[in-house]
Amino acid sequence: MTLLTWGGLAMTSVAAALLLATNGFGFAVIAVPFFLLLMPADRAIQLVIILSLAVSLMMIPRLRDVIDSRLLLRLTVGSIIGLPVGLVVFGYSDPLIVRLAAGAIIALFAAMLGWNRYRRRPPQVAMRPGFDLGTGAVAGIATGLVGMPGPPVMIYLMLTAAPMRAVRATLVAFFALVYAATLLSDVIFLGVPAADWEIAATLLPLIWIGGIAGLRVAEHLNETVAAILSILVLAVAGFYTLAAAAAALY
Repeated sequence: MTLLTWGGLAMTSVAAALLLATNGFGFAVIAVPFFLLLMPADRAIQLVIILSLAVSLMMIPRLRDVIDSRLLLRLTVGSIIGLPVGLVVFGYSDPLIVRLAAGAIIALFAAMLGWNRYRRRPPQVAMRPGFDLGTGAVAGIATGLVGMPGPPVMIYLMLTAAPMRAVRATLVAFFALVYAATLLSDVIFLGVPAADWEIAATLLPLIWIGGIAGLRVAEHLNETVAAILSILVLAVAGFYTLAAAAAALY
């Protein structure tokens, strides 16, 4: 790996960790497209999984006081149920069509959340155990289909108007569980090259810096600004998914 390539990975990792720490979501949205420009696809995705897990674990001790453990449990159980469904559907579907549909749905929900906040409308959904499990299942399906567990959970928590600090903490804890399970599966069934672990180790201090900076920024964001940032990240995720799928069609 050249120094220029490593520098690109390093800058991207800092920016992605800062965004994740600021609003609980967005590491993959920032990292994946840039990593894909610098590395082969399989290694880029593997590295994103390792770094996402690392930065999530780093943040949990600072957010543990606002993590809703019961909500987290229901989301996790739901995702375990939904993941096999997503993997099976992915095996029998056109990946490009799936990504187009997922991008369109995420972008649509981002627009809806933005409109509701602009019109100052009350919460659209009441948080209930059944809804928590259902959201987790949708997140599991989304993980199997497009590798993005975050948007369904983010959308659900924002529709319930949950406090943004609780949203961020719950998302980070959920990501830690999801990516830990994913990485463990990769290690057991696919193997992770030693070079990927080495690159991840060199980037860990930088994602720590980005994560700490993001947590400090988040402490000074009010609910409105934090919600707007989350909506913008959702929109970017949706449009990036759409654009990547559309580009692959041509």
